[in-house]
Amino acid sequence: MVNFVVITKGSGRIAEVAARFTLDAMPGKQMAIDADLSAGLIEEKEARARRKALEDEASFFGAMDGASKFVRGDAIAALLITFINIVGGIIIGVAQQSMSFLAAAQTYTLLSVGDGLVSQVPALIVSTAAGLLVSKAGVRGAADKAMGKQLSTYPKALGMSAAVMGAIALLPGIPMLPFVGLAVAAGWAAWSMDQANKARARTAAPDGTPVDPGAVAAAAEEPIADVLKMDDLKIEIGYAIVPLVNSTDGTDRVTEQIKALRRQLAADVGFVMPSVRILDNVQLDSTAYVIRVKEIEAGTGHIFPGLFMAMDPMGGQVQLPGQHLLEPTFGLPATWIDASLRDEASMRGYTVVDAATVLSTHLTEVIKGHMAELLSHIEVQKLLKDLPKEHAELVKEIVPAQISTTGIQRVLQLLLTERVSIRDLGTIIEGIAEVAGALKNPRDIMEHVRTRLARQICAQYQAPAGHLPIITLSPPWEGAFLESIVGQGEDRHLAMQPSKLTEFVHSVRDRFEDAARMGEMPVLVTSAGSRPFVRSIIERFRRETPVLSQGEIHSRVRLKTVGSV
Repeated sequence: MVNFVVITKGSGRIAEVAARFTLDAMPGKQMAIDADLSAGLIEEKEARARRKALEDEASFFGAMDGASKFVRGDAIAALLITFINIVGGIIIGVAQQSMSFLAAAQTYTLLSVGDGLVSQVPALIVSTAAGLLVSKAGVRGAADKAMGKQLSTYPKALGMSAAVMGAIALLPGIPMLPFVGLAVAAGWAAWSMDQANKARARTAAPDGTPVDPGAVAAAAEEPIADVLKMDDLKIEIGYAIVPLVNSTDGTDRVTEQIKALRRQLAADVGFVMPSVRILDNVQLDSTAYVIRVKEIEAGTGHIFPGLFMAMDPMGGQVQLPGQHLLEPTFGLPATWIDASLRDEASMRGYTVVDAATVLSTHLTEVIKGHMAELLSHIEVQKLLKDLPKEHAELVKEIVPAQISTTGIQRVLQLLLTERVSIRDLGTIIEGIAEVAGALKNPRDIMEHVRTRLARQICAQYQAPAGHLPIITLSPPWEGAFLESIVGQGEDRHLAMQPSKLTEFVHSVRDRFEDAARMGEMPVLVTSAGSRPFVRSIIERFRRETPVLSQGEIHSRVRLKTVGSV
């Protein structure tokens, strides 16, 4: 009855509550793992291991909830078997053996003791083991090691138990030998544990942490190894911005937006961006942040959690009270206003965004400007490995016979430099295969691949009305560029007079400003021979301006000429 009422009932309740709480906590733990992964605190491999451990934990407590029902049933069955043996024995003794009821009860009750022990002792052991297993909470490792560690932590408790058992052994009518034996065993265990604790204390660090002599040299080298590690993407934030990343109410706006950003960029660009690591930096101003690409500063700004940034779409100054600063992404005039003025700003036609959106927008533009640097050799190998079977066979034909994986990486990086998506990797590989045998310069190969991606490139720059606004390069300038190209093959370069280049830069800037006043965002169209050199000049003062060759204009695209250089 003690086994049934106390042990099995208690362990069953523990298993039930543990299973319920574990399942309820799973979504939060999953979100925490995803947040750490997106923030760059852990790698993908560790994230998978954590998810697997979380699933195993939930499965274990769910299984133990069911197993506790079997354990309780086993205890009930043991009691029923003993009861049936006693009742059956009395009936047999009275009916068949012609015994009196008292004699039959005395005889068969004694005979049932042995069988009862055979069924009750295993049930008691199983229920006790189940209780220990499900009640092991907040402790890592196996249950036996956890119990041994907890007992060895407090040797005084075992010493007190030894003293109590020794005192009980001296009482009259109590069997002395068993209690003396238990007292000696518990006392010896307490003494051994106390000596071991004292030995560990003598070799411990000043803060109480045990020191492994073999780990001293490795620990001394760890700071050097940490210095050598480099994060592809990292955001350093001031202490006032920390609540946007690690808030107490679970609304980690920046982390959630970075996760959505990585997913969106993967769909737009064609490869998975590295994880973004977020660190607090006490050397920064409280409202400042720094975005780093491969540890080099790529963007910086100030945001104010709790306030909203208002901007005039026409580029003017916001006529509302607040902190007047420049928007960090594009350098436009902006004002940080109080939350109470948000509705008024929206009614006046201002663009209003919160602090987390400002940071994620800045991060987006920084990533788009450094996509080529973020496309690593390992990522290219992964992209080629994940290609469909028909394109994978083509890769085997040209790599490494005609072009190396590094060569393909360079072609992809050149495309990304001009913000051309590499998601259609199959078409890109086909374009590379067409000219890889004849061309060795990655830039020349990239120029051919761009013609294969003509429809994609034109669609990227089409206006909402469906046309492609263009600014053409006049024949005199085309001739000037072609005449200024010197050298052959990979040694070709532009040798134009500086005064001529300055004139060209001013002319391009004027034409694009005129188009902007017309509400158009055009592309510059040149000949195929001059496009790389025109692009190399324009990217120095108008990095986002697309330059297309005539061969990259798809035949079905409707053109609208808005000017000529």
